[in-house]
Amino acid sequence: MTAVRVGVFGLLGSGNLGNDGSLEAVLGWLRAEHPGAAVDALCGGPEIVTARYGIPATRLHWYRGEYRTASRARAIAAKGAGKLVDAFRTAAWVRRHDVVIVPGMGVLEATLPLRPWGFPYALFLLCASGRLFGTRVALVGVGAAPIAARPTRALVRWSARLAAYRSYRDDQSRDAIRAMGVDTSRDAVHPDLAFALPAPAAGTAPGGPPGPVCVGVMDFHGGDEDRARAGEIHRRYLDGTTRFVRALAEDGRRVRLLTGDACDDAVVGAILDAVDSPLVTAAETASLGDLMKETASADAVVATRYHNLVCALKAGTPTLALSYAAKSDALMARMGLDAYRHPAREVDADRLLEQFRELERHADQLRRTLAEENLAVARSLTEQFAALTSALFPPAAPAHPRAADPARTHTPTHTPTPRKAP
Repeated sequence: MTAVRVGVFGLLGSGNLGNDGSLEAVLGWLRAEHPGAAVDALCGGPEIVTARYGIPATRLHWYRGEYRTASRARAIAAKGAGKLVDAFRTAAWVRRHDVVIVPGMGVLEATLPLRPWGFPYALFLLCASGRLFGTRVALVGVGAAPIAARPTRALVRWSARLAAYRSYRDDQSRDAIRAMGVDTSRDAVHPDLAFALPAPAAGTAPGGPPGPVCVGVMDFHGGDEDRARAGEIHRRYLDGTTRFVRALAEDGRRVRLLTGDACDDAVVGAILDAVDSPLVTAAETASLGDLMKETASADAVVATRYHNLVCALKAGTPTLALSYAAKSDALMARMGLDAYRHPAREVDADRLLEQFRELERHADQLRRTLAEENLAVARSLTEQFAALTSALFPPAAPAHPRAADPARTHTPTHTPTPRKAP
């Protein structure tokens, strides 16, 4: 029997640990449940994906400067030519597969600055090619949000319509796609795929020496609608977060600074320079597994990036969100920590410190809450992967069916291949 050819697609291997964590979760499911599948990737960092996960990978964009601002005529022309070349490259890649999976990620949102001709265009090419060649494209556990810019919204809407399978990481993502005019009546909602990664070892034992406070930082400049005041938002975020870290250090608390993307390193450096305390150190993390280990050993976590929150909540550590988008609010509510949120656009160090102390006062109760919620999350993700198997890997007919047996008293059933979503 010919192996099912499975492609994975996205900004994978590009420095964002959350994206790579979603890929890792899907690869774990494929290797456990569909070990015969032949898997490769079309992604942002093919060398890293191949080295880390052991699968062949192809570069997502022909033009290597795709995500750099083009100011000179030659660069603008190269970027424009790349759009045409990518249409053919994507179509050729999709055609070689039976199934293509987009694993998690906020591929249907613009909560961070985003241009329509960047990833939204690449996703549209993928989904259109899938429909053209009969390749099932699955958007699995993805994030979505209302999009103000018409070109970006149009590309996202058509990508969702053309996909054969869709599921979302929260209710509001599904609501956002429905509001764009997509029929979501058959679309499911399950927790973020990163919750399917192995749980970290238990953290600091009760009664032992106090653990550190993990502070997850982000190179935050607001969202797509905040471009005009991006500098002001970033300065306010950095100043408030720095003051908060300094206050913890002055109280004698050990602080571990966490990131979730390579671009966050500059924020870590700025905080270390400003605070200048041996109690404040930066963690070196190369995966969501590393982040989970850091958060599992902490007494508490204060974090901005969505997948920093996922790691801390999966580890069962009391967590306070510096929330920059509705997806963070939804995640905290889903895990029973709705009261512990602070706006990332307006970080008030004094108020944040009050909320942090309140979090620590209720730490034992919050750990019990997270333990219960993580059990429910695990059950839901089991359902997600079962549904994905049913949608993308329908049972094959026997290679050598036996002749009809007159002694059989029942009629064999047949599982139809699921129809594509509109």
